[in-house]
Amino acid sequence: MTEVQSRAERKEQTRRALLDGTLEVAGDRGFANVSLREIARSAGIVPTAFYRHFTSMDELGLALVDDGMRALRVALRETRHLSAMANARLSLEILARHVDANRNLFGFLYRERFGGSTVVGHAIEAELGLIGRELTVDLARTPGMTEWRTDDLEMVSDLLVNSTMQAMGAFVDARKPGNRSENEIITRTEKQLRLIVLGIAAWRPKSD
Repeated sequence: MTEVQSRAERKEQTRRALLDGTLEVAGDRGFANVSLREIARSAGIVPTAFYRHFTSMDELGLALVDDGMRALRVALRETRHLSAMANARLSLEILARHVDANRNLFGFLYRERFGGSTVVGHAIEAELGLIGRELTVDLARTPGMTEWRTDDLEMVSDLLVNSTMQAMGAFVDARKPGNRSENEIITRTEKQLRLIVLGIAAWRPKSD
């Protein structure tokens, strides 16, 4: 291993420590309520060294959004090939497993979507918008929905994305005393999704 490679690896390790440390420090407090000094300390570096990895706290937050959305897309890809409602429970079980493996990261996405950092919140909404548009395209190819107007398809897409995000947030907090268990969350969300599907079946889009 060359010295250059070793230096690059150390830099990446420190960067990763900053990201992981931020997730730990922020926790339920929210990203906007932690300081650069706290985050640097969590990674074992002095505050000035932070700027060797990120130009600002906003850039750090955006890096976490990228990580979180990448993990969410992996989870959604595993459920996308399933017949959505016929396998709703299995899809939710898959999502629960991904949340369990990335609890801090998914918790960050859920809390910061409407949290204190405007930059981070807008980035999460933008990424969810992309996921929603991809889902809208899929819905437009679904038998029985091929003649639907785009705004009606987008409405269904929003309902499904928001239901998924709500379930994700519930899975994050499932282990806290007094909260629903993962099995209860899955059962409740499955019913919600089935209600959405019943609405889709009864909906009669207006023609232009």
